[in-house]
Amino acid sequence: MTFLIQQTLIYAVPLMIVALAGVFAERSGIINLALEGIMIFGAFAGVLFVNLTQQAGVFAGAKEAGNWVALQGFELLAMLVAALVGALFSLLLSFASVNLKADQTIGGTALNLLAPALVLFLIRVIANQNTLQMAEGDAASWFMIRKSTLGIDRSTDLGFLGETFINRVYLATYICILLFIVLSIILYKTRFGLRLRSCGENPQAADSLGINVYRMRYAGTTISGALAGMGGFVYALTTANCASTGDVAGFGFLALAVMIFGNWKPLNIAGAALLFGLFKCIAASYASIDINGDGAFLLAEIGISPHFYRMLPYIITLVVLAFTSRKSRAPKAEGVPYDKGQR
Repeated sequence: MTFLIQQTLIYAVPLMIVALAGVFAERSGIINLALEGIMIFGAFAGVLFVNLTQQAGVFAGAKEAGNWVALQGFELLAMLVAALVGALFSLLLSFASVNLKADQTIGGTALNLLAPALVLFLIRVIANQNTLQMAEGDAASWFMIRKSTLGIDRSTDLGFLGETFINRVYLATYICILLFIVLSIILYKTRFGLRLRSCGENPQAADSLGINVYRMRYAGTTISGALAGMGGFVYALTTANCASTGDVAGFGFLALAVMIFGNWKPLNIAGAALLFGLFKCIAASYASIDINGDGAFLLAEIGISPHFYRMLPYIITLVVLAFTSRKSRAPKAEGVPYDKGQR
């Protein structure tokens, strides 16, 4: 059960943070279909930062000395770089949507097509192969927190909670959860959040009260890009051994489904992300999941084709959206270019 919970969180947390990224953009009135592309770019930027920093030997001493605090700082720096690059990449969508008043769906689709092609080109130029990896070691040896990392003997039993949430975990997972909570409060309990949401519901009324709709939409989309870029790197770090391949397994589109299923509300999004994360975990690890702790791997023994487990998260996505999309209430002005002279 510990393994199942840990793996579910690993898949659910990137979905949560990227779905919240979509909420910030759409609550401001911009449809951000480019979440997939921004995740790809964020993953590339974070992995490239780790690779170049390792080659420069900046944290080599900390690794040799077992200074896990410095290594966790290294991980946070990589997350910040990924967020910064994601925010910069999202400015393309902001400019097209706000300044050029272009179709936001087409703009987001264009960025989704651009990102993997550009990232693969850069990987070929930098690494002369189709995958960009860490310069040395792996993600677990550099960034994973274990009992021994905290000075606890490996044979010590920390109990269910300790083994689940302290041993063999990544700090990035908890940073994303904390960010999710803080940004949800900002979106719904602060003046900035109220102004942002008003621009997605009735931008003309917001403008009449002195709110700069263009600025708020830029802010919402930039925050969205930063969160999606960070989510892309966290996905690469925790599930792909800190490697960039120009692909994030459709997590950006799954995050859009989580956002719609959660009805653009953070608490609902968290629940939806855990549901989708569970099925993604089953798809990836069905052969090694011991549900009852009795040594029997039931999902691997019942004879269902592995292809079914791999399709399961996407089948669940389609089924859930089919039954819940009618009740979803999107922001009224999302996708509508704002014209200051229109009333």
